[in-house]
Amino acid sequence: MGAASMTLSSKNYSSWSLRGWLLARFAGLEFREEMLSTDNADVRAEILLLAPSMLVPCLHHGSGPAEVRVWDTLAIGEYLHELFPEAGLLPTSRAARAHCRAICGEMHSGFSALRSALPMNLKARFPGFKVWSRAQADIDRIVQIWTECFDAYGGPWLFGEHRTMADAMYAPVVTRLQTYDVRLSDRRLIEYCQRVLAMPEMQAWIADAKLEPEDIDELEAEF
Repeated sequence: MGAASMTLSSKNYSSWSLRGWLLARFAGLEFREEMLSTDNADVRAEILLLAPSMLVPCLHHGSGPAEVRVWDTLAIGEYLHELFPEAGLLPTSRAARAHCRAICGEMHSGFSALRSALPMNLKARFPGFKVWSRAQADIDRIVQIWTECFDAYGGPWLFGEHRTMADAMYAPVVTRLQTYDVRLSDRRLIEYCQRVLAMPEMQAWIADAKLEPEDIDELEAEF
């Protein structure tokens, strides 16, 4: 279908951009990055969770009348799975695929308290950060999801031996736990977070994030 590009916003602040970018990397799609400036009012609104809908990241694939444009992260994942089924973005078992879709959907539509109280910020560190109760409830639910996945599929990734859509969807949570000094007690989950952060793709993204000159003052406060 020709060339592909992905429109992204901040690598430091945008968890949705990270999810879409990881999905494309996991799938093996070659694509060009098109970065939007955080000076753009629509981009800032999206990062600050004030936008009515998420339009970044947006995958453009092909050209002319045949161009495909996909801007919802779950839709990007499903589209890439259809293009590259051998990449294993979804598990092979029907039951595991349903489970994977369910927890990806839960991340897509839920955890609003976690998003607002612990916004993604790869440059920052807040040791001893006090997590308020609603955000803690979201963290507890994520711990439950991860634990159930490890119990069912044995790791080292959420659905076993291969990285799936779920690992891309929950990767920004791992960065939030690090940024806000959130401690986990289960050794399997601690090692999972370390594994996610050590992925070459994550290391490349974080390196780019640290080079970004833009700051969003609303996300730089001492919480």
